[in-house]
Amino acid sequence: MTSTHFGFESVDEQDKARRVRSVFDSVAPKYDVMNDLMSLGLHRAWKAYTVMVANVKEGQQVLDIAGGTGDLALAFAPQVGASGRVVHTDINEAMLREGRNRLLDAGVSLPTLVCDAERLPFPDASFDLVTVAFGLRNMTHKEAALLEMNRVLKAGGKLLVLEFSKVAKPLEKIYDWYSFKVLPKLGKLVANDDSSYQYLAESIRMHPSQEELKALMRKSGFGHVDYHNMAGGVVALHVGIKC
Repeated sequence: MTSTHFGFESVDEQDKARRVRSVFDSVAPKYDVMNDLMSLGLHRAWKAYTVMVANVKEGQQVLDIAGGTGDLALAFAPQVGASGRVVHTDINEAMLREGRNRLLDAGVSLPTLVCDAERLPFPDASFDLVTVAFGLRNMTHKEAALLEMNRVLKAGGKLLVLEFSKVAKPLEKIYDWYSFKVLPKLGKLVANDDSSYQYLAESIRMHPSQEELKALMRKSGFGHVDYHNMAGGVVALHVGIKC
């Protein structure tokens, strides 16, 4: 049996995707409300900064992986215009359904597809931009997923990874207290689900640090990689350019 981590727990790697899917099936209906509550609304600023760095142009092809409830896809759709395309994907059908409905409510219709980031169903060099916001840490084989993201990008294309990261040392104690004491209780109160938010806190601690993820992206074929810390390292935006 090959094992991997599911939060702090060691599980069969074949079982991780199923358990992650179960977490997001559970949180999907309250996902946006919980994002606002647990980040004090900051996730909107983090995503707005990601959209600014993306600098999407009319006519471009954009792939949003782990797109969930569609925040980034909704922002990119008017930027690519009628001559471009945004493809909204997620491995979790419940999350994708929430996102698709939200996009349609906003008058935006775009390709929506359930797919695994480790096996993307797109030809080589299909996209100018690939984004993944708060999804990479849940993937079983991160390097395989990054290699796939690199494969589907055009030469000179850009990958943006927005993810929880390693917080600055002076903030560690209060961040741990919030993550393990407050967050699960908030999940129980609002979403009637404390265990999923316990997993969230644990999965953040198991995710590679800023420098480790930078090295992993370089290893996956991105010639230039940089990152931008936000909120004292609570979140980092990694930017990779395909050679």
